Amino acid sequence: MMVKTSIETMECENISHSVTLVPRLGYSAHLLSEIIDFITKKLDDLKQSNCELVLFFDDTDKNHVSAIELERVLTFSSDVLLHIKKRIASVSGLSSIPDILPSSIPMIRTVSAQLFSVIPNCSQRLSELSVHLGSIVLDSAALTKARFDFSQSNNDASIFLDEVKLMVDSKLNKQYPNVDFFKLCDA
Repeated sequence: MMVKTSIETMECENISHSVTLVPRLGYSAHLLSEIIDFITKKLDDLKQSNCELVLFFDDTDKNHVSAIELERVLTFSSDVLLHIKKRIASVSGLSSIPDILPSSIPMIRTVSAQLFSVIPNCSQRLSELSVHLGSIVLDSAALTKARFDFSQSNNDASIFLDEVKLMVDSKLNKQYPNVDFFKLCDA
C-alpha cells in the first residue's frame, strides 16, 4: 500500500519533530541538575563525616574502608555528571546533538550502575535520563541524516571514564595521604 506524502508535509513533520527536541533536552538538563545537586549534597555530608579519616584511617575497619569507597564513587559520579551537564549545555543546534551527546549515554549508564546499591533513586533517575537522551540522539540523527558508530561512542566514553577515575583517585590520594589506595583496590 502506498501512502501519498507531499514534500511540504514531510518538511512540516521534520520541523515539528525538531521542535519537540528542545523541551525534551531542557527536561533532561533539568533532571541532570537535580541529580547532580542531590549527589553533591550527599558528597559534602560524606566529606564532613570523613574528616577524621584523614588522620585516623584504619584499613582493617570496614566502616572506614566503606566510607572512603563511597566518597570515591560519589566523587566519580559527580565529576562525570558535571561533564555531561557541560556537554548538554554546549548543544548549539539540532545538527550538533549527534556529535556531542552519543558518548554521554554509556557514561550515564556506568554512573547509574555504580550508584545502584548506594543511592537507588539516583540510579533510577539516571536510567530515565539515559532513555531521554537516547531518544533525543536518535531523533536528531534521523532528522539530520547523521550516522554514528556506537562502538566509537562506547570507546570514547570508556576513555573518558578511565581519565575521570584516575583524576578522582589522585584527588583522594591527596586528600587522604594516610590511606593506601592500592591496598584498598585489592581488597
